[in-house]
Amino acid sequence: MSVRPIRLFGDPVLRTPAAPVVDFDKELRTLVEDLTATMLDAPGAGLAAPQIGVGLRVFTWHVDGEVGHLVNPTLTLSEDLQEGDEGCLSIPGFKIDCRRAATVVAHGFDQHGEPLLVEGTEMLARAIQHETDHLDGILFVDRLDREARREAMRFIREAEWFGQPAPQVKVSPHATRGLGI
Repeated sequence: MSVRPIRLFGDPVLRTPAAPVVDFDKELRTLVEDLTATMLDAPGAGLAAPQIGVGLRVFTWHVDGEVGHLVNPTLTLSEDLQEGDEGCLSIPGFKIDCRRAATVVAHGFDQHGEPLLVEGTEMLARAIQHETDHLDGILFVDRLDREARREAMRFIREAEWFGQPAPQVKVSPHATRGLGI
């Protein structure tokens, strides 16, 4: 288990839809462990695989003391809405009101391939929607009204971290035979 660098706004991986997970293997379990460790270290309410540079449909959450993960999620959203503060580990230091569905029912799988159903309201509903958006290449600033989005973009352009190069990932020149990521 290791803490990985979080990709920041501007990194193309954040705008690329993630691929469905097809292998529920040791590599996936390592990814879930790394996502969880990175999320807790940040700290954050959730973290999606693309945020650490992995283009797979997996995310973790930490809401109200509960830590969980979901693989290949599909969501059913309520028509009732909630408005509340939202931020993102890929846009550090910025929070703003964002409208989301008040409740969510998420179907997916755990890291072992077992079916999983998660029902959430309030913060858990917000986190599940936010992280699933990441899996679709959508950032929460895309959901803001025009004025709020302008404020977000102004913050991003002025942020010390904006424009920093994406972390370089070193790949072993040796065949790993599926052992490790």
